[in-house]
Amino acid sequence: MDGYTTLHEMLESALKQAGEESGMLLGQELSIALSDSLKTTKKTYFSDLDDSCFVVGVESREAYVGQFYLVFSLRDAIVMSSTLLGIPPARIQEKKRLSIIENDDIDAFSEIANMINGSFNTVFQEKLPNKAHLKLLSQKKFIPEVDELTDDEPLPEGEFLMFRSKLEMAGQELNHLDVLIPIELGNQFDPPAEVPEEEVVAAAEEAPAVVEGGQPAETEGAAADSGTASADTGADSIVVLEDDNDERQQMIGAMEFTGYEVVEGTLNADIKELFAGRNVRLVLIGSMDADDRELAVCIKINAIRQDAPPPIIMSAQRWTRTAVLKALKYGARDIIIKPCGEDELVAKVRRFCTSLPV
Repeated sequence: MDGYTTLHEMLESALKQAGEESGMLLGQELSIALSDSLKTTKKTYFSDLDDSCFVVGVESREAYVGQFYLVFSLRDAIVMSSTLLGIPPARIQEKKRLSIIENDDIDAFSEIANMINGSFNTVFQEKLPNKAHLKLLSQKKFIPEVDELTDDEPLPEGEFLMFRSKLEMAGQELNHLDVLIPIELGNQFDPPAEVPEEEVVAAAEEAPAVVEGGQPAETEGAAADSGTASADTGADSIVVLEDDNDERQQMIGAMEFTGYEVVEGTLNADIKELFAGRNVRLVLIGSMDADDRELAVCIKINAIRQDAPPPIIMSAQRWTRTAVLKALKYGARDIIIKPCGEDELVAKVRRFCTSLPV
């Protein structure tokens, strides 16, 4: 998984410390070693789950606010809690085999989870002083094909950074502990590295724009003219997509000089509906970070107008060189670094809409 080096290092240290301290609590040597990381969604993660699990919420307070989740195999939770309670090994194996978890096990596992959260707090507060204080929330059991996934259970919908670690304890076969961090919170813990504006501009100038499928984008003039070739008949239009209402209104105001119909929406808007019955000449996409969500909008636009997609201008406050290259690859024709003055925006619009009034 690209980026998140600092977050990866923090979690690696926190999990290692959590294993050592939990092992002392259990009276058994326990190792928790970070082994893999990737981006996932709630639906993808739980559709791949083939065993019951415990989901433990952790709330981040102070400057960095949000919640992330520790996900344990239910069988691992049974082994660790039963070990803490001093249950004989044969009985532990029977409980594990039958997935028997009792009230005493849940209470004991809460102590272990508190120990792990304490290790996380130690590392996070050292690396992010006065930025994050972690509070353990209630734990939830989830059984695939028995418990139903809802919008909020066992955790909210969204995209997550998943950090997987291997659990090892002498005499036991354990699985893994997953840390699921919403991307928005992960970006607070470890903001994407920014590059100087001149490097972003250089990257945009060096890389030829290509649309999804690997086909080179048309030249500037051809794009503007051919954008109507397979477009719906209707009023010449500009589509403005931005979640922040104030910034969206500023972009709309800057487009008044064109005389075109300006259609607005958020990044979650129905692109097909916005394009229906309109001759879309240009699309403006605005965001805080140029990430996969904005790229997905580019892909949707190109999918709707496969033969002649309209030019796309993407604007964001934080750009990385990788983000610039990805944006150009997936259909953006130009890049803007926020904050952007109206004159700059108008100049870029004129570049792609050559028949506008002076």
